[in-house]
Amino acid sequence: MTALPSIARRPWPLRARGAGLTSANRARAGFTLIELLVVLVIIGVLGALIVPNLFSSLDDARATAARTDIKTLVESLKRYKIDNQRYPSAEQGLDALVRKPAAGPTPPAWKPYLDKLPADPWGRPYQFLNPGVNGEIDVFSFGADGQPGGEGVNADIGSWQ
Repeated sequence: MTALPSIARRPWPLRARGAGLTSANRARAGFTLIELLVVLVIIGVLGALIVPNLFSSLDDARATAARTDIKTLVESLKRYKIDNQRYPSAEQGLDALVRKPAAGPTPPAWKPYLDKLPADPWGRPYQFLNPGVNGEIDVFSFGADGQPGGEGVNADIGSWQ
């Protein structure tokens, strides 16, 4: 009988992880605790870098949506004025764009100018002043905090800007 090479005499063969296991044993092989912790740390680091950028983008998108809504409201108010020779009164408010005003000066050629009034991106109604402080009329949102004034995301967004 010839001598076997030293590799053949090892009591356990060198094989890839999971190789040669039955399907039941392969299912139990799984990941080690260290591998799971490394993946969780990577996910945590990525989350810490991405989430703040996502929230600032959301704030920017809300401000842009408010500006767009305000432009639409101002254009509708201009059409109202062309048809009725005046803007709605402060008492009639923006509601005059969707329902014929019952109070104040009755518009002679009223028609619906919008299907419905939009709420600002923070869920509150837009504000309307006639006469305006910053122009003939003012249409504005109080921003994220819902209070006059403010800075950043809490700043007022108006038709005068």
